[in-house]
Amino acid sequence: MLIRPAEGRDADTVYRFLCELENQWLDPIAFRAVFRLNLTNHAVCYLVAEQADEVIGFVSCHIQYLLHHTGKVGEIQELFVREDCRNQRIGRQLMDALDCIARQQGFINVEVTTNRIRADTHRFYEQLGFQATHYKFVKTYGIK
Repeated sequence: MLIRPAEGRDADTVYRFLCELENQWLDPIAFRAVFRLNLTNHAVCYLVAEQADEVIGFVSCHIQYLLHHTGKVGEIQELFVREDCRNQRIGRQLMDALDCIARQQGFINVEVTTNRIRADTHRFYEQLGFQATHYKFVKTYGIK
């Protein structure tokens, strides 16, 4: 198992992962544009899990300096492991790699939001030491 930074060549695989995660087809042109842009953004960390030269997992983390934390905070945006590769600790390995980056870069904390219906996901994050401390509210403007 290799955990490495995502590269441009990973775009199609990550696109499929995110469509499955979101349970909808995302605009492929817009997706690729955002993916390419974020690969060059120092405030975005994309990692992939690779096994036998095949990408089987992905995590994204956006990094920002927040006033109310008075420091650097990471926010996990997406975490996905291919269904046939789940329960093999791949998600944990992606998170361990992200933890390493967070410690090296002096993050105050790492946050994650997940859908209320994803009970298995909640347990996964709790096992990693995350605590459910906030509510997330969303206002949609219909622009995609």
